[in-house]
Amino acid sequence: MSTVSETAIAEIHRVATAIRARIGEIIVGKETIIDLLLAALLCEGHVLLEDVPGTGKTTLARALAGALGCTFQRIQFTPDLLPSDITGLSFFNQKIGEFQFRPGPIFAQIVLTDEINRATPRTQSALLEAMQERTVSIDGETRSLPRPFLVIATQNPIELEGTFPLPEAQLDRFLIKVAMGYPSAAEEEEIVRRSLVPANSTVVSPVVSAETVRTLQAAVRTVAISPPVRQYLVAIARATRGHPDIELGASPRGSLALAHLAQAWAAMAGRNFVLPDDVKVMVIPALNHRLILTAEARLRGQTTTVILQRLLDQIPVPVEGEVA
Repeated sequence: MSTVSETAIAEIHRVATAIRARIGEIIVGKETIIDLLLAALLCEGHVLLEDVPGTGKTTLARALAGALGCTFQRIQFTPDLLPSDITGLSFFNQKIGEFQFRPGPIFAQIVLTDEINRATPRTQSALLEAMQERTVSIDGETRSLPRPFLVIATQNPIELEGTFPLPEAQLDRFLIKVAMGYPSAAEEEEIVRRSLVPANSTVVSPVVSAETVRTLQAAVRTVAISPPVRQYLVAIARATRGHPDIELGASPRGSLALAHLAQAWAAMAGRNFVLPDDVKVMVIPALNHRLILTAEARLRGQTTTVILQRLLDQIPVPVEGEVA
């Protein structure tokens, strides 16, 4: 690997460490969640956060945008939200006598779509082009979104009344799906302690520029994946397609997501090559939302997470000599 790439990999490791520390000034714990969000960003992917209200999803998204020096917008999804409320619209300006475009909140680098499953399917679909193509088409004109571009969507897995479940096509647009989880007793005590102390500022100062992030995103693709590791991650994805409890397994897009995330995870660790452990870490976040269980499996209380973990235990892992 070239010296330039090795320097970039070292910079990714440095930046990831600095961002983790800077966000830690606001968020207690959640280092793994922060790393997963950074990995998705480096892969130019999007994140679905699924958890109950009050676990810090919005605070985390704001802190991440601040640490990255990126613009941030939050969209509260409701049943009456219109696609134009997301993308923006053209209006006639009487003062100048012509139409003007008023950009919507999607024209930001970090976009938090809160409770995405509360909006109608028509409004949800307004995100599809933006997430996949990084563009928005309005009135026959295609407008590019700022880069880097990351959508962090949240949904409540418990409250289902008045919600519209995300279709498979939209779920597949998310690179990873993760749950924030409740803090430990010590972490929750620290959260309470911090809330009782007057803070000078809750604004997170950037540790890197948005332009640098784009450079690091390109460097991640230079991380090497040896043939045995490549075959290992493909075997995992393919195993989901023949499992008796899975009606719909991971598509080739899932294999690609797993490969790119493993590259990002290795780079964040300061390595320019992927290990099987990098793949293992990313299997559940990358694939659990891409699988559909059979009705019988759901009745038995099976979950995609448990099935993926069993597959990891069963599929042979490449040995060290083969990985090099």
